[in-house]
Amino acid sequence: MSVLLETSVGDLVIDLEVDACPKTCENFLKLCKVYYYNLNAFFNVSKDFLAQVGDPSATGTGGESIWSLLDPKSSEARYFSPEIRPKLKHTLKGTVSMAVAPALEGHSKGGCGSQFFVTLADNIEYLDGKHAVFGHIVEGLDTLDKLNDVFTDKDGRPFKDVRIRHVVILDDPFPDPPELVKIKPPSSPTRPPDNSTRIAEDEDPLATLPEEEEERIRREKAAAASALTLEMVGDLPFANVRPPENVLFVCKLNPVTRDEDLELIFSRFGTIMSCQVIRDKRTGDSLQYAFIEFDRREDAEQAYFKMQNVLVDDRRIWVDFSQSVARMNTHWSNDVKRGPRTDKAGRGGFAGRDDLEETRRYRQQESGDSRDKYGMVFDVGGHRRDRDRPRDSRQRHSRSRSPPPRRHRSRSRDRDRDRDRRRH
Repeated sequence: MSVLLETSVGDLVIDLEVDACPKTCENFLKLCKVYYYNLNAFFNVSKDFLAQVGDPSATGTGGESIWSLLDPKSSEARYFSPEIRPKLKHTLKGTVSMAVAPALEGHSKGGCGSQFFVTLADNIEYLDGKHAVFGHIVEGLDTLDKLNDVFTDKDGRPFKDVRIRHVVILDDPFPDPPELVKIKPPSSPTRPPDNSTRIAEDEDPLATLPEEEEERIRREKAAAASALTLEMVGDLPFANVRPPENVLFVCKLNPVTRDEDLELIFSRFGTIMSCQVIRDKRTGDSLQYAFIEFDRREDAEQAYFKMQNVLVDDRRIWVDFSQSVARMNTHWSNDVKRGPRTDKAGRGGFAGRDDLEETRRYRQQESGDSRDKYGMVFDVGGHRRDRDRPRDSRQRHSRSRSPPPRRHRSRSRDRDRDRDRRRH
């Protein structure tokens, strides 16, 4: 006598011990016949131990026998006495047993109801004599392996529900009680009895939506996952960041267009906080795009509509709202402008805050020395000296605590000394 359980991770065929446990097998078969186990979730999965199912509430405290369903007024019929047989042990993986509920004070005596479990490993002697074995898995051991590998929460319930989709009774030797027709539903249930919002392992929650809505939700989820990845690697300050609404992105610029040119052209729409053409760090050449930050969002919108496809330095520029959020994390603009041009304060330099060596080299050519951000001054020859220390070597040695460096003797003096030694 066998029963086929179609689960969301695969099929399981249970061979029942009808001769050794007739009452337990009858209870199980009649519950299957009234669709009691359909859409039940495996609410307790312990790796390499067992997987428990059979409680419609998926809490581990519910479930009742078929006789309780046939006679709801009888409180004593919820459980029946377990048929524990000494020769039926939990020695093999795939052993099916009825869970025995303990007796509670003020309630009926404990026993077997509807909950059962399947062992996920061999030789689990701890369960022998405590729970009633009534069957074995004869087909679907690979399904047990999948069930054993599911991810669970702290209570042992899988994060993605594993449910019994359908039950097929292959052979039933017990006659149906007359009252069974009254409690049997006309068809299998379509909603989980525990009203869970979790999806099953093989379910796609978007499959029932229209194609356009499904594609939109999938794109939103993919974008959210990408944003979370960028936040983890440090490219975004936080995943749900939005680009600023007062910053314009201007591209297709002429390489000769300067920051001052763009600022002068766009300043008629409102106050400009910053206007910078992005340049290559190494060569100083314009990358032919810029970011313009307005004080107000309304001014940026007006400039967007008015300056689209306008001719600037013999080039038709393209204006759009900036999609960059780098300014919120690390500033996207140039710190100092690329020489030999100078900014409003008359300072020249190279683009990029990390390009210290090139900035130092350029300032050496212009002024003979340079200072880095740590307050050190570099002479034209590349020798480092303190900020307030004079260039004169004698004054430098007089102020230094260390003795002046030794002078190398000339080669002529060395030759004279060797010649005198050979004579003597």
